[in-house]
Amino acid sequence: MTNPTSTTPSSGALAGRREWTALGVLMLPLLLVSMDVSVLYFAIPSISADLEPSGTQQLWIFDIYAFVLAGLLMTMGSLGDRIGRRKLLLFGAAAFGTASVLAAYANSAEMLIAARAILGIGGATLMPSTMAIIRTMFTDPGQRAKAIGMWSGVMTGGIALGSVMSGVLVQYFWWGSVFLVNLPAMVLLLVLGPILLPESRNPEPGRFDLLSVPLSMAAVLPVIYGIKEIPSEGWKTEYVVSVLVGLVFAALFVHRQRTAKSPLISPALFRGRGFAPAVVLNLIASFGMLGSAYFTTQYLQSVLGKSSMEAALWALLPTVLVGVAAPVSAQLVQKGVDRAHVVSGGFVTAACGYGLLTLAGTDSLWLVLAGAGVLAAGIVTVMSQMMDLALGTVPVGNAGSASSLLETGAEFGGALGMAVLGSIGTAVYRQDVPAGVPTAAHETLGGALAVAGQLPGDAGQALARAAREAFTDGMQAAAVAGVILLLGAAALATATLRKVSVRGTEGAPEAVAPEQATA
Repeated sequence: MTNPTSTTPSSGALAGRREWTALGVLMLPLLLVSMDVSVLYFAIPSISADLEPSGTQQLWIFDIYAFVLAGLLMTMGSLGDRIGRRKLLLFGAAAFGTASVLAAYANSAEMLIAARAILGIGGATLMPSTMAIIRTMFTDPGQRAKAIGMWSGVMTGGIALGSVMSGVLVQYFWWGSVFLVNLPAMVLLLVLGPILLPESRNPEPGRFDLLSVPLSMAAVLPVIYGIKEIPSEGWKTEYVVSVLVGLVFAALFVHRQRTAKSPLISPALFRGRGFAPAVVLNLIASFGMLGSAYFTTQYLQSVLGKSSMEAALWALLPTVLVGVAAPVSAQLVQKGVDRAHVVSGGFVTAACGYGLLTLAGTDSLWLVLAGAGVLAAGIVTVMSQMMDLALGTVPVGNAGSASSLLETGAEFGGALGMAVLGSIGTAVYRQDVPAGVPTAAHETLGGALAVAGQLPGDAGQALARAAREAFTDGMQAAAVAGVILLLGAAALATATLRKVSVRGTEGAPEAVAPEQATA
């Protein structure tokens, strides 16, 4: 095993039982961090009845976690490289556990919002740290690929599991239980982490660039906010301006990283062949995944009329294929199949999933579930390979920064997927809804069903049927766009990843020194 205080892995070392046990310990908090994205789906009615938040406060209860997490990923990844990934991971676990207790026993909306923000801080430390520690523990490329495949599967499955878990807990306990379920895993990590996990850091990190922290947050948060609101609210001026402001700060952030002596994110990372394509292709994969989820979740509830709990349970079925996809792709690469072909095959598979969605009608449960499953399998194939490629081609001392860039890109990709494909679907829906219906019915399927419920007899049924057909038409149009995008990504992967290999332990790159970062 790697020496707990070393900064680079032992040459040629194979991970043993201890490392695989440590990976299991890492997976539990990772699962909970991903579940927290969706864990409030069923808890929010009880929270609203108990804390009586305003409409704005309720939105912040939902969104503050994801916003803080996305805004701090790059900062925490770089911080872990400097102070030690295990140290930052344990700090994050303590913060996450403490915030879980605060959230569970919050007696006001303001307190719950603050607790969710602290959960976001903890999540931002946990996600890049776990991936960077995997890079340290698993120095053999084959073993690392398997470990990263498990990481990808847990992340994807956790988001789907979160809504179901919250439904079960709220049904039998009070709403605070959806937060207290985090505690056992965090306590286990705090106890076993110092024993099982190696400490690692960049041996020559340079000074921490404080100015880059607000610049990174000012770049990420306005863009995420703007593109997150566009699907539901439309291309309003304030959202477009928010995106543009974020892009201006993004340009300033990039300039800072290129000119600072000790940048938060070293530009030298992009000199490693394969790293830049990995970030871009991972972003496109996230675009495809969350862009489809925008439609399939609404389809199950509003088109098929499933309850929230039924829809969440049905949505678990497509994740079965996720558990198979990443290990199979890792095996193919290990057996000598060109990674470019595996990744392009993953994109083509995902495009086939979108292709199935183009065939869906208003009563196509199994077809939609099959499409979602095939899509998820293809996307996880891509994402697991891109994570492995990115971590294998960057200096081990910068693994935290590299993983945080991948995850920040995934956040952008997911938000863009919902914004772009959601806008396509909404445009088609509004075009297909019968003329003369009330404004609420013309804007969204949910609004149409609410209006239909107030109309007498056949009139209400006709409006509901027309709205469901319009939404399905919109989903089909968005799916066509998804097919085109993912087939284009397959071609891009073939072109950019050809003959790109991950170096093994022998000759593994060292950390980027501050003077190299600005060279």
